[in-house]
Amino acid sequence: MNTQRTVIFLGDGMADQPVEQLGGQTPLQYASTPAMDSIARDGVSGALLTLPEGFPTSSEVANMSVLGCDLATEYCGRGPLEAAGRNIPLAADDKAFRLNLTATEGGVLKDFSAGHIAQDAAEELIRTLDKALGTGDIKFHSGVSYRNLLILSGPGYSAGIKTDKPDDCHGEAVADHYPAAAGPEAENTAQLLRNLIEQAPSVLEASPVNRRLVKAGKPPANGVWPWSGGQAGALRSIKDKYGVSSAVISAVDVIIGLGRCLGMDVIHVEGATGYIDTNYEGKADGAIEALKTHELVYLHLEAIDEVSHEQNLELKLKAIENFDSRIVARVLDSLSPEELNAVVLPDHPVPVTLGKHTRTPVPVAARLAGREPDSVMTFDEIACPNGALGAMTNGDLMDLLFR
Repeated sequence: MNTQRTVIFLGDGMADQPVEQLGGQTPLQYASTPAMDSIARDGVSGALLTLPEGFPTSSEVANMSVLGCDLATEYCGRGPLEAAGRNIPLAADDKAFRLNLTATEGGVLKDFSAGHIAQDAAEELIRTLDKALGTGDIKFHSGVSYRNLLILSGPGYSAGIKTDKPDDCHGEAVADHYPAAAGPEAENTAQLLRNLIEQAPSVLEASPVNRRLVKAGKPPANGVWPWSGGQAGALRSIKDKYGVSSAVISAVDVIIGLGRCLGMDVIHVEGATGYIDTNYEGKADGAIEALKTHELVYLHLEAIDEVSHEQNLELKLKAIENFDSRIVARVLDSLSPEELNAVVLPDHPVPVTLGKHTRTPVPVAARLAGREPDSVMTFDEIACPNGALGAMTNGDLMDLLFR
């Protein structure tokens, strides 16, 4: 193994737009981020397009782009990646869909995360759904909080379903975003998914879990939203493509599953929640330990994305500063610049004024041993595109690091 190590700090949804309340600055410009700024100051910067046209504006697409996957041939949908993240084996005919537990009112989507429902409550509700609506070939599987799975087994089901991302549809009628068949062969599957969406509320609302949530003043998890279905495919491993050993650290199944499908070792961190209360220091320490045995560590933080979807500017600033001081700085302090290449970027923007993903290229800064710095002094959406790396697309970042 090479002595040089590389860490990629991935702040999910960290990129943004100028915000009026911040005097026209972006959250990255406004927040105190000395560690990320040091990577830009001592390195080279640019912008990376992670959500190309023709693919969903979804995190699995963005992270596949960052890690150099060939989207045209390797994209398989979010469902199979999350199944891999849960170590749920998929047969050749299985179709896996991400399934959100949601909060609705009068048929309108109020919260794509059901108030970031607690893990134990979510697991009980998924068991209830599986008992009431599951069959031998229709199975509900719990994931992390509101992020769950629906798996349809057998050749009679199709992955050719057009679905919308629930976090793009707040305040809109659920029925306006029902799954639709991409072709006639998928109509039976689309109808099944629509039936499950319509049947789930009566099952969920009768649950003691939701009675407890309502009593506690929390939103009820009274809806489901299946989306991004697919079936197992084949991704070229990081080792095969770039010749390096690698590990992934994340709290969410889609990134864990992507890493597992790319042959990366999964580093589990106690207390990693996928929200702003996550174990920041635990993630940093997990990366420091993994860098002793791996040439690449991919350290993913979900918290910034979640609070951005909530359109909570105060929490976004807090999550960015936590990422910088409690993760990035902690890892950078563990190894010298000569020993550690460091890269920082978001996977996609989530402007707090919109609360949803956009296709705008994201800022990238990379501190690389032996490479002279460019003139960029800060890590943000305005400064980085002017750096020496310029405009990058799929595969360019990994090629820069390992080719």
